[in-house]
Amino acid sequence: MDDVQKILKRHQYISKLSTAFVYGIMVSIAMNFFWTPGHIYSSGVTGFAQLLNTLTERYFPFTISAALGLFLLNIPMFILSWKQIGHQFTMFTFVSVVVASVMIKILRPLTLTTDPLICAIFGGAINGFGVGLSLKNGISTGGLDILGIVIQRKTGKSIGTINLIFNTFIILSAGFFYGWPYAFYSAIGVLVNAKAMDLAYTRQQIVQVMVVTDRPKTVVDSIQNHLRRGITIIHNAEGAYNHKKKSVLFTSISRYEMTEFDAALNESDPDAFGVVVDVDKVFGNFYEKKRK
Repeated sequence: MDDVQKILKRHQYISKLSTAFVYGIMVSIAMNFFWTPGHIYSSGVTGFAQLLNTLTERYFPFTISAALGLFLLNIPMFILSWKQIGHQFTMFTFVSVVVASVMIKILRPLTLTTDPLICAIFGGAINGFGVGLSLKNGISTGGLDILGIVIQRKTGKSIGTINLIFNTFIILSAGFFYGWPYAFYSAIGVLVNAKAMDLAYTRQQIVQVMVVTDRPKTVVDSIQNHLRRGITIIHNAEGAYNHKKKSVLFTSISRYEMTEFDAALNESDPDAFGVVVDVDKVFGNFYEKKRK
């Protein structure tokens, strides 16, 4: 069993390292092929690194490249992650940021197009998918991701407002330096980035599931064998069509767990009826796997 666990752990490490390299390649393509030629600013710390590059290039005797700026701005986040989240998580995050910085530096810019709308859409989509893939595999790309995890763990709330203020500042900076139409193009890029990230990363999208079944014990046992989730049971419900006795089960899961939930339900009661509803916020004793 120990050998199997070692093999699984080694596989997880290789998977995370591979994901870090994939992210580094994707963000460098987004930066050098789309954002830079199109004068588009990204969201978060990557966008701030671009802004730092523009400021030093125009107003200082030295220039801090976007690649170097990305690494330097993440140093405080590494410290915060090491103290508040976990050492292993921080190490993989460090790797992903270093790879991204190196790839941005060594991958030579290629101007496929200077159309700002195309650059905003494709740059945002490529980067967003890379970030979402990283989060899905248990690593972070640094920056506001780490801050978001810490705040959510401490308060149960997201950093939506902080994110909005930070990205608004980045977008306005794009307008100031390149002309106000570029602020709108950068805003489009930020929205596309967020949407692509959501499509790739579903772990923090919480849904409420209601299941109507006449085999509650079997269904509950099957779900809890597949997932670590609490379930509320309402007995003595009645079907309006045939007036048979039913039970109603309620639970909250992430979209990331939907495949396992479907398998558990089909395995225990293929005739059960279920409804899935998006949840804006969860609080209280909702289990979330800790990052190491």
